[in-house]
Amino acid sequence: MRIRHTVILFFLGSLLSYIFAAPCYSNGKLLATAGTSTIEGSGGGGMVPWAMLSGYGTKDETVSSLYSTHINLSDFTMWSYGAAVSYHDRVELSASQQTIQGKENADPISMNTFGTKVRLYGDAVYSQWPQVSIGIQYKNVLDTDAANSLEAKKNSGTDVYFSATKIWLDGLLHRNTLFNITLRNSDANQLGLLGFGGDNHHRRWLWESSAAVLINRHWAVGAEYRMKPSNLSAVKEDDWKGTFIAYFPSKQLSITFSYLQLGDVAGQRDQKGPYLSLQGAF
Repeated sequence: MRIRHTVILFFLGSLLSYIFAAPCYSNGKLLATAGTSTIEGSGGGGMVPWAMLSGYGTKDETVSSLYSTHINLSDFTMWSYGAAVSYHDRVELSASQQTIQGKENADPISMNTFGTKVRLYGDAVYSQWPQVSIGIQYKNVLDTDAANSLEAKKNSGTDVYFSATKIWLDGLLHRNTLFNITLRNSDANQLGLLGFGGDNHHRRWLWESSAAVLINRHWAVGAEYRMKPSNLSAVKEDDWKGTFIAYFPSKQLSITFSYLQLGDVAGQRDQKGPYLSLQGAF
């Protein structure tokens, strides 16, 4: 119950930030082009980080955001919540917590994630070539029994990723169109919730991608794919896939609904279900 109460508080905090925040953003970035918060806290889609930093801040602004995500899978419930700060559209710092719990009264497993992302080149909308960023995520599992029982090598680890994102104005079907590619170096098992490394594999490069079409200024539809390792012989891990609809009523609020297909998770097959995320920015 403590975790659920915390999630509710983050939802309320995000909503309050939308209601009471002044219209502090400049007109330098178009609505919806900043995306939302990933399950690991960095700016991007729901599952995949993008090259854009969290929020709509320009080179003269520092902006913050809160997010909360709830995922209802076939045999598990997942929560994630956190905050991010972006400084002068150059550096993003994020902190978040991810939790998974079986629906059969199993003990929850939680993990803290601390991230940094740096914009290296370009602007996703206005430069000819994609915007490119590098990110680092340090993850630490708080509940280690499951990872130890599955013979994971470590209970903490670091992901490094490169993201390239391009938005074409008047793109597909004369709508603004986004495409993102992320290349991640990781040994995390199920994001890291089941530890890091194992008897099958160690660190490897993993492919992730996102595509979206902005139907109008406020609505976007798209899909995401995230390649996953399968480091543990005891439990299989499948690649993640999802389709989403996102609503951006203003630059202070975004609401994302997705349907995820995650395959095998912690020994349970065919895990799929809805994903709901709310981000408030100020």
